[in-house]
Amino acid sequence: MTTSTLIAPPALVKRDQQHDTAAVQALDSAHFIHPFTDHGDLATRGSRVIVKADNIYVWDSEGRKMLDAMSGLWCVNAGYGRKELADAAYQQMMTLPFYNNFFQTTNVPAVQLAAKLASLAPVVDGRSFRHVFYSSSGSESNDTNVRMVRRYWDLLGQPERKVIISRQNAYHGSTMAGASLGGMSGMHAQGDLPIPNITHIEQPHFAENARPGESRADFGVRAARWLEEKILAIGAEKVAAFIAEPVQGAGGVIIPPETYWPEIQRIVDKYGILLISDEVICAFGRLGHWFAYEKFGYKPDLVTFAKGVTSGYIPLGGVMVGNRVAEVLIEQGGEFNHGYTYSGHPVACAVALANIELIEREGLVRRVRDDTGPYLAECFESLNAHPLVGEAESCGFVGGLSLVKHKSTQAPFDPELGVGMMCRTHCFNSGLIMRAVGDRMIISPPLVMTRAQIDEMMVLIRQCLDATLADLRTQGQLA
Repeated sequence: MTTSTLIAPPALVKRDQQHDTAAVQALDSAHFIHPFTDHGDLATRGSRVIVKADNIYVWDSEGRKMLDAMSGLWCVNAGYGRKELADAAYQQMMTLPFYNNFFQTTNVPAVQLAAKLASLAPVVDGRSFRHVFYSSSGSESNDTNVRMVRRYWDLLGQPERKVIISRQNAYHGSTMAGASLGGMSGMHAQGDLPIPNITHIEQPHFAENARPGESRADFGVRAARWLEEKILAIGAEKVAAFIAEPVQGAGGVIIPPETYWPEIQRIVDKYGILLISDEVICAFGRLGHWFAYEKFGYKPDLVTFAKGVTSGYIPLGGVMVGNRVAEVLIEQGGEFNHGYTYSGHPVACAVALANIELIEREGLVRRVRDDTGPYLAECFESLNAHPLVGEAESCGFVGGLSLVKHKSTQAPFDPELGVGMMCRTHCFNSGLIMRAVGDRMIISPPLVMTRAQIDEMMVLIRQCLDATLADLRTQGQLA
């Protein structure tokens, strides 16, 4: 007979002690396994405890105010502290907090949101979206895409079409299918990934992959043709779909040349494969359009969404299902054996409806397209003059800049130096939240950001670049 020892938990943080940083950090270290985190390192450093937020700013438990240039995690499009969204959640919770959408059942907010999303999705060359499948995240949505794409081809009598092609350095979530679709080598190294019938091509990163003297336009076409080469290597009769982000987000804000997407469209049309646009980051105004495929002029069959649909206030994701796929699934498919407990959660859908109404009322999509987006682009472009910056570029309300050792040659720093993390530390210490992807610094600010706040952010970015430059000179890494 064995006995177990009960370990007394650490004292809970009482309500009136909620800003006691050490107490929260102790509980955090004892119980909370964080996403994408080295927990040994975290235990040594201690978590940064965020306690409140308003507009584009967040505050930590020590009272430090920080400009959140990452919108939480690409998602707080409408900014923090929007009472309209809290009220929508409360009202729905008091009316119908939850009911499932299985067993010939539905709920009003889910239906209304589906209709609203269908009305917002642009029709391109006759291709439209009238149907939505709900999930709770982008990861779940991309798992849904794998199931939906393969079911589509099965119903058409082509079950051998199973292979889905993605891109290196892409991010499509962290579930088994989502991480497999993504092209992150660090994720593939854990969990025996990718799963079968998912493969990758190189990303359209001009700075890293262009040939000497090659124009952006020529590179865009050549990069797109990597897809055709892969299709032919596999056999077109085995390829089900190509999935890509309009602009790669977590990979470092990789903006493809203007020639890239038209050539991708030509290729998928030529071989009859489905095109999946992963717009978890790029939709709902982030690039100055409700959906980013309109900006780049291509015609996806499926569109993944999440994050900005509720401005991150409540988890919600889904797939916009184009008519080409929806008609086959509905008219020929019978029961689609796939779904989630929270598919079409009434509270999440009610918040999404309020969020979309807010974005429409304040004209945030148009503002990003015609005013603040172009202003941010002008400001961000000016960072190219900084001695550390090899390339600074933006698209709508996302931007990325590369930190390089030599501007003339674009030679990178030794990765062991962790220059990006050095810069990120200066950002946090200076009251700016900016993300480091290797030695590439990226932003994705809330869409409510004003021109004056863009100026404020740019002052902070330059300050942090200068501090990083000074550190590198002190260390003898730069003259």
